[in-house]
Amino acid sequence: MKSLTKKLVVVMAASALALSACSSDSDSSGNEQGDTVAGANSLDGISVTVGSKDFDEQLLLGQILVQAFGAAGAEITDKVNLGGTSVARAALLSGEIDVYPEYNGTGYAVHLEQENPSFDAAELTGKVKEMDLKENSIAWIGRSPFNNTYGFVSSPETTEANGGPFTTQTFMEYVRDNPDAVVCMETEFPDRPDGLILTETATGIELPEEQRNILDTGVIYTETADNNCTFGEVYTTDGRIPALGLTLVEDPGINILYNVSAAMRAETYDQAPDQFEAIVAAILAPLDNNKMAELNKRVSADGEEASAVAADFLVTEGIIAG
Repeated sequence: MKSLTKKLVVVMAASALALSACSSDSDSSGNEQGDTVAGANSLDGISVTVGSKDFDEQLLLGQILVQAFGAAGAEITDKVNLGGTSVARAALLSGEIDVYPEYNGTGYAVHLEQENPSFDAAELTGKVKEMDLKENSIAWIGRSPFNNTYGFVSSPETTEANGGPFTTQTFMEYVRDNPDAVVCMETEFPDRPDGLILTETATGIELPEEQRNILDTGVIYTETADNNCTFGEVYTTDGRIPALGLTLVEDPGINILYNVSAAMRAETYDQAPDQFEAIVAAILAPLDNNKMAELNKRVSADGEEASAVAADFLVTEGIIAG
């Protein structure tokens, strides 16, 4: 747990990130923090505990929030990497954390238990924002261009043998017709209302228990690349997909949308709504699918620290001083 006081300067080293208080608003390169988005939107005196789920994209987004809010003067408690969806949501509702990155599809189908989600990103986020604020005093801030929906991948060898990418229908037919085929999935996916059930319903094929293998999220990518999994359930913006030569199963629109927002307790948000909105908007605006996959690759495939990648992104986008 660490606290960042106001007027912080983020200094990048080759292999580590150091956060240190400074008596001036200028960094070592002479850049003024006041010229940045964080510098122009003061969060002085506001305490913000930042959390996240436990996979690489969430670690990265969590660190981006930690550093951006800290550079704006907020007193930060870092609780990034809490655990799965239910753990992060419970922490937000209980007040253990004030904010974490969350996806509109998860908010709608899982947290708010709604059916028939819109496939229009603005409409879906708008519904979640309205309902969660009214029912749970949770404010949803911003919306990313990227849509990190669920998907399935096949290995280079499996794809080649098929003559090219599978579709969702042909992937499920292949599993049905090949009893030795194994589909690897993370713990939550088979039981989520926005998970496996959508694929089974759309294709009319149920995945037998004996052809399911439950693995940690990160392991699925390498095990599929090594052909220990015939198919693997993945996040579509994960940088390990291109890095390992995996091929996405072509989805005609079965899986619902997952654009990210900052889900924040209204009690915290109301202390500086304009400032929080401006900072989060600046963070999310550049994050289309390609950019998010590129940043994810640096963490998941290249082995960089999420905190270092976050700092590089924030400095490059002019959100914090470099």
